[in-house]
Formats: sequence, C-alpha cells, structure tokens
Amino acid sequence: DRKFGLKVQKAEATDIILSLARRNLGHHLHLTHCLWVLRVCASNVATGTTLGINGAMELLFKVITPYSKRHVRTVRAAIEALAALLKSKSNSHQAVNRGYLGGLLRLYQDWHCNDVSNNYIYIRRGLLLCLKHVTNIQLGRETFLGSRGMEILFTSVQDCLSYKNLDPIITTVTQILRKCYPKESLPVATVRSSYFFPLPENAKAEPPCEGSEGDYESDGEEEAEKEDNEDVESKEEDYDLETDVNKLRSRPVLDRPEEELGQYEAMCPELSHNFQDLESESEEEKSLEDRTESLPSTPSHFIPSATSVKHPNFRWRNQSVTEMGPDPGEKDFKVPLQSWTKKEKCRWDPINEKRDIVEAAQDADSCEKEDPARSQALTFCPLPKGAAWYKKMFYHECEASINPSPGGRLESSDIVTNLLKKHQGDIPFHSPRFYIARAKGVKSIPDYKDLAFPDFWGHQPPPYSKPMLERKYGVQRDKVLDDVRRLIQPGDVIGRTVFDLDEPSDSSPGAPGCLTFFSKFESGNLRKAIQVREFEYDLIMNADVNSNQHHQWFYFEVRDMKLEVPYRFNIINCEKFNSQFNYGMQLVMYSVKEALQGRPRWLRAGHDICYYKNHYRCSTAAGGGMRGKCYYTLTFSIKFPHKDDVCYLAYHYPYTYSTMMSHLDILEQNRNPKKVYWRQQTLCQTLGGNPCPLLTITAMPDSKKRDDLEQFYSRPYVFLMARVHPGESNASWVMKGTLEFLVSSDPIADLLRKCFIFKIVPMLNPDGVINGNHRCSLSGDDLNRQWLTPNSQLHPTIYHAKGLLYYLRSIGRAPLVFCDYHGHSQKKNVFLYGCSIKETLWQAGCMVDTAVITEGVGYRTLPKILDKVAPAFVMNSCSFLVEKSRESTARVVVWKEMGVLRSYTMESTYCGCTHGLYKVSKSFK
Repeated sequence: DRKFGLKVQKAEATDIILSLARRNLGHHLHLTHCLWVLRVCASNVATGTTLGINGAMELLFKVITPYSKRHVRTVRAAIEALAALLKSKSNSHQAVNRGYLGGLLRLYQDWHCNDVSNNYIYIRRGLLLCLKHVTNIQLGRETFLGSRGMEILFTSVQDCLSYKNLDPIITTVTQILRKCYPKESLPVATVRSSYFFPLPENAKAEPPCEGSEGDYESDGEEEAEKEDNEDVESKEEDYDLETDVNKLRSRPVLDRPEEELGQYEAMCPELSHNFQDLESESEEEKSLEDRTESLPSTPSHFIPSATSVKHPNFRWRNQSVTEMGPDPGEKDFKVPLQSWTKKEKCRWDPINEKRDIVEAAQDADSCEKEDPARSQALTFCPLPKGAAWYKKMFYHECEASINPSPGGRLESSDIVTNLLKKHQGDIPFHSPRFYIARAKGVKSIPDYKDLAFPDFWGHQPPPYSKPMLERKYGVQRDKVLDDVRRLIQPGDVIGRTVFDLDEPSDSSPGAPGCLTFFSKFESGNLRKAIQVREFEYDLIMNADVNSNQHHQWFYFEVRDMKLEVPYRFNIINCEKFNSQFNYGMQLVMYSVKEALQGRPRWLRAGHDICYYKNHYRCSTAAGGGMRGKCYYTLTFSIKFPHKDDVCYLAYHYPYTYSTMMSHLDILEQNRNPKKVYWRQQTLCQTLGGNPCPLLTITAMPDSKKRDDLEQFYSRPYVFLMARVHPGESNASWVMKGTLEFLVSSDPIADLLRKCFIFKIVPMLNPDGVINGNHRCSLSGDDLNRQWLTPNSQLHPTIYHAKGLLYYLRSIGRAPLVFCDYHGHSQKKNVFLYGCSIKETLWQAGCMVDTAVITEGVGYRTLPKILDKVAPAFVMNSCSFLVEKSRESTARVVVWKEMGVLRSYTMESTYCGCTHGLYKVSKSFK
C-alpha cells in the first residue's frame, strides 16, 4: 500500500511504532519487525519527516553503531529504515547538523574493510544510500567534502572494480562522487562565442532562447535526463500538443505586403521560358551573355530585397487546403506517359547561364594574378616540424624552392601547385580546383586564411561497412573515477593551455610531447585545448556566433602525435542531456598521410567513448543571465595511425559551404543539358554577405510542341531545403545524394524530372556553416524558429524562402511536397515529421468531430512509400503531431500558412540504423 505511511500518520500511530521500537532495543527479533514497519512508514516523505522530528534517527543510530557483526539482520533493517527517513530534506538537514554524516562515513569504512568476503553487500549499499540521500542537499555536500568523503569513497571503490557482483556498490559510489564533485565554471573568460558579428542598427535580434533543451534539437525532438545505462528514446509530451482547432486550421495569411511577392517571379524562370525562341537567338545576344557571365562566387541575376520593385501580376489566394481533402491542382495533375518515349530534339538554352564552369576552375590557377591578397591568405595549416614524410611526398621534386616561414608555414602557391599535381581526380563529384575557386569568395567572421585539407582534397567512401561501436562495460564509471582522481590526486595534472582561440598568445604549442591543435578554417570549431596529462586533453567548443550556447559541433586539426599511443580527449562543454555517443556512435577522423597515400577517407574512430554530466556549471555573469546550466563531457580515446601525421577530428562528416558550391558547379557542368533543365540562382545574400543558392531542376520538354510545353509549365512543384542547422552536416550529405540522383540518367530520376519541378535550397544557413555554428545564424537565432515572422535583415534566407513559397501559393502553384532535411542526435534511422489535425487532437485526448474536421490522409502516403522502398527509413519513428513549441518551424508554418498537406521534416541519424539492410552491424553515413 503506497499510502500506508500516510494512513499511519492520520491514525496517529507513529508514536506507537517508535515506542515499540524503543521498548524492544534488547529484543532484536521484535525490534527487527518494528524497524520493517518503520521503513514502510518512512516511504511517505511527510510521515518520514514526522518520525524524524520525534527522534527516529537517534533511535536508528543507536542500533547501527558501533560497528558489529552481531544481529546483522537487525542492523540491515535499521540502515534501510534510515535511508528511507533521509529522503526527507528536513531529516537530512537534521542528520548533518547532529554529525551523523561523519558517523555514516566511518561506519561505511568499517564495514568495507571488514567485509573481506563480500558477504554484507546489502549493508554497505544501504549505508551508501544514506549518504546519497544526505548529499542531495547543499549542506550535506559541503559536509561530505569537509569530512574527506571524496577520498574515502574513491579509495574504497578501487577495491571493488574487479568484482562484478559489487556493481550496486560501485554505481552508488559513482553517483555520490559525481554529485559531490565541487562545481566550477568553465576555464574560459566568458561562455559567449569567441566570434562577434555586429547586427544591423535598425534590426534588433531577440535574446537567446533560454528554454528547455528540447527546443535546441531538430523538429520534434524532446530530451530527458536518464540513468547512465538507460536507453533514451525521444517521446512527444502530450502537454505540448496544440489542441486549439482554430490554430491548427490552415491560415493562408501574408506576413508582408502583397506587392512584395512580385519580386519572386524572377525565381521561377521555368514558368516563362520561351523554348520557341531557342534556335533564333542571335550570336550577338550570346556574346553579350558570355561577357556578363560572373565569377563562381558572384550572383548574376535578380536578388530580392524588402525594397525591390513591386510586381502587380499576381493574386494572393485565400482558400484553405489543409483540411479539405486533396490538394488543389492534384486533380489536374496528369502524367504525360505518351511523351516519355519521344526522342529529345530540343537543345539547352544558353541564355542566362551563370558562368563558364571550366573558366571558373581555371581561376584557381590564376588566382594570384587576380587577387594576390586573397590568394596568399588561403594556405594550409602549419606543418609539423618533424613531418619529413609530408615534405618528401610532394615536395621532393622542388625541395630547393620551399621556404618555410618562421611559423612553419610553406608558401601557399607551392602547396597548392604541388598538391594539385598529385591529386588523381578519382573522387566523384569533387575537384580541388573548384573548391579553391569557391573558397576564395567565402566571407567569414575570422576571415579564414587556411584551408582544411579534407575539404580541399576530398574523400572517398570507406571500402567496407563498419559496425557500430559496442560499449565497453563500465567505461563511464571508469571515466568519472578518473575525473575524481584529478581532484584528490592533482600531482600529475599538467593544466597547460595549448590552444586558445580567444588568447592565441597564451597557448603554448610546440612543447615536447604535446599535440598541436588548430580550428580557424571553414566550419571549424574548437575554442580551447588544455593538456591535462601527457596523453589527455580537455577541449572546449565555441558557442554559436552572438550566442552563449549550442555547443555540439566540433571540427579541428591535431598533429605532432606519437604512433599507437591512446590519446584521451574530453570535450567538456556539451549541452545535451544524452547522446548517441552512449549507444554506438563514433566521431570521424581524416588522416592527411593516408589521403596522400591514396586512401582519402573520413573513418569512424575512437574507443572508450561515453557521454555524461560533469562538474562544470555556467555562472550568471559568464552566461549572460543563464544561471546553473549544466555541462556534459564527451570523452573518447584515439590511436592515430601514423607518427607526426596531420589528422582532423569532427562530430560528423563535415560538409562546408565551399564544398556545396563547388559541388553545384560540377553538377551543372556534368548534367545532360538536353534532358535536364537546371537553373542556379541566388535566393538572397546572407547576413554575412554570402550568396544562398536556389536551384530549379526538372526535365526539358520533349519538344517545342504546345502540348509538351504546357506539360512542362504545369508540372507540380516539390520544394526541398537542407542545413538550416549548421551542425547537422548529415542533412547536407542527404541533399548531396538527392541532387546527384535528380540530375542522373537513372530512369526513375528521369521520371521524377518529367513529373515535377524541384525547387531546392541546398543550404539555408550558409553563415552558420561557414563559421562553425551548430544551431544558429550570425544573429544568434535558430532559423528554424523564425518562420512565423522572419526579419528580412536578420533572417534573410528564411524571409525570402518563405516569400518564394508565398509567391507560388499566390499563382496557384503551392508545392505538392515540402521537405526540410535535418539531422537527429538522439535517434537512429531516418524518419519524417509531418502535420495532422486529427492525429494531434486524438493524441491529446480531445474529441474529434469528423463531420466538422475533415482532413485528407495524403500526408501519410510518402512516409509509407519510403518505408517500403528505403532500407534506412522507419515508419514507426514518424510523427504527425503539431506541438506548440514547433509552431514557428518550417514544417508547421508551410503546412498551416501555405496549405501544403505534405509538409515534412526529414530526420537522418548521426549514428546508425537498427532497421533494414543497415541494421546494427552497418554504419550509416
């Protein structure tokens, strides 16, 4: 009976129980039964508090002290009753004030030392539970530290580690040590980002969100703190579900003047392309177009802004489509089967082509003439002094011309020239020349002067599938105990800063036996590195620009390593409650030496990996008002494959902005212009001044006949986006595969092109990706929480993406499908989040009048198809609930305001799959 204790108190029987116990102190059989009743009563906190006030704890201490193996059964009952009493904070305060905590420590020591055969584990664990409850209060933790509790428990637990049957004791000791470890601030001057970007004077950003951690994750993700060994599955919270039917209904309203929508007509050239004039263009027009071709990094077409010229040739439509059955236009959607077998007779229209791709690649060779300052700025990170293999590999033929600078850098022209000669060009859809041409035009806050080798050189997929890492038994407690050892045995702690983004002069790289770190390159993120011991380093990530939070993405270079030595790295300012690093995920590593030997690959790496809460806290001053925030440690060990190598470590396979732009260049060059209609435009300029590309992909019309052209113009739209969250690089890899497939010669791709017009924004947050953010843009805002009311100056990519969708809606061409690509750090596999009024109301327990609320079920069609044909896709992980906390996300806003029934967020795991062909044994990239 869970209310037994409360009933005892109401019956005023607590005094009787205590009186019986006192009378039977000399009759241990009777006393034991009294203590059992006392423990059950104390399970109710209010009753336990009353018992404490009436002297129950004094009675119990008389029974359990001093140490004796006589009447063990009675002692065990008394300890269990005491542990139940100490769940009350009032009793815990009383116990500390009366000196019981020190007595419990001494008693635990006695039992530990004398229980050589481990026959009294239950008594030892009972005493630990008493300590665990007492240290739940601040006074208890302070007294515990003052009584040398950390040293006592740490020393005692060392004797238990080799006995698996002592796991209950080891676990409880570890919990107490973690809880009582003195809290301290991160070893940085401020938790705000090292990078600052001045915002427009007339645009004021909202303060950083200080809500729940669930708001930091991709659409639909919730987090909860669990015990260390308990698997975490995100669950939708019913209280967050939107139950207001009026808010769930489609609301086709504008967030801007109608006149502004006309500017987006220029972003739909496919609707007005006159294929009849294809062969009648004059050579003069072609020549003029060629002369106005722009460089790869410069837009060559209309870029919208809030003050652009107004176009009157459109009308905003107010009909609602979310509820009322199938989408408008779906009934008019016809597949031109009869035209698919026709021979292609039309050729590609060269007018308005943005650039000559080959010339753009050649710019990489002549960049020194065109922009010598920028060219000299782009080089590679300093080489290790002892890396003789590195120099020999591609400098042996021009060794005399190498003039290293005092800092160890080689001339950029030498490096680039010789590397380009050595590159075999065997990496699909990648060219170092294209990458350099694009990287030159990137605008970053730190004004990057270094290229990360993996992004420049490229990489091949691993030659084999790798299983997810099996978690080593007891790895987390071992790491926690190592942290405690630092506190009580600080003699071997070095504590030397070897890399500091804030104070480069304070770091001391190049010390004997010390690794060298670097992160000032595109998408790089490492703020500080502290050498703890000879082969152990604490690492601190940089917060998002103009923010003090969102620490998850890391990407940095490390060198000067020794061969086959396990280096331990502790990333100490993670924020999420849990991570897939606890369930088989590994980070990725790239070796420059391996790449130059013909094996350029990002590989899953690391062992002894775990993720746990640490003792660092965010103070109010350092956090800009955020108080008491907890941090978590991601710890892993790595054996590097070569001595004095140059290696890169990252949270996930990196995918930079320059990689994306050069990939688009290559796709445009390699497509079949007779079959693939491709148009690359600029959606807008970002806050940081980088162009955000917009792609249009569909099939060329089969001919210039009227029927074929009408079929071309009337194809339904599919709108795809990715990388609104910079740290979700897996979204870019999925988008990369999408683009390569859509322009391929695959029959299914050809069919899709003939059926649909694809509008694609492959990277919605270029600034965040460039500057190594995890979640936000340069304004410090999560762009996927700005779709309700985006600011044209602070959130230009969202503002204009939404404007383009508004425009399509206004001309009756709202997308048939909208999908926003994301990455998920808490779940495995691939799945979709959609929107449904009925499912949301049903889940919330609301009555649904189907006569009033009608809704088509078409939103489930695409997930069901994917579940059948895509090995990594899992229908059971999909959700179609609309939460209040997600009302400003792209998925919900496009569903609600644009009336797109099939509006989705597609989540891809960072880790691996437990489903289909990739189940458990195979790594997912």
